[in-house]
Amino acid sequence: QVQLVESGGGLVQAGGSLRLSCAASGRTFSNYCMGWFRQAPGKERDFVAAINGNGGSTYSADSAKGRFTISRDNAKSTVYLQMNSLKPEDTAVYSCAASSRRYCDIPQAQHGYDYWGQGTQVTVSS
Repeated sequence: QVQLVESGGGLVQAGGSLRLSCAASGRTFSNYCMGWFRQAPGKERDFVAAINGNGGSTYSADSAKGRFTISRDNAKSTVYLQMNSLKPEDTAVYSCAASSRRYCDIPQAQHGYDYWGQGTQVTVSS
């Protein structure tokens, strides 16, 4: 079993930055592909970014490329999402997820993730 706890969300003005953190506990963190997803009000949950267990490969949605960076610190069992140049359309609940596979085979596929955090709210004002 893996427990995931997100933090770092909040209210920020357009153009600002936030760094989200997701702390994991339970098993060897480096064995897990980690992903970030987001769900805006009234919309489906969408893929944002993912990173392999060793941090060697990352994957990003088109909406995140050039603005968001995913990283991980396996010694701290934590994955991060650095978000820059935030836009009002980035407003959503951001959740991290863990896959039991070390490599992110299909990083955008939600069914590939076995554990989910509760999420953290990000609100970007215009």
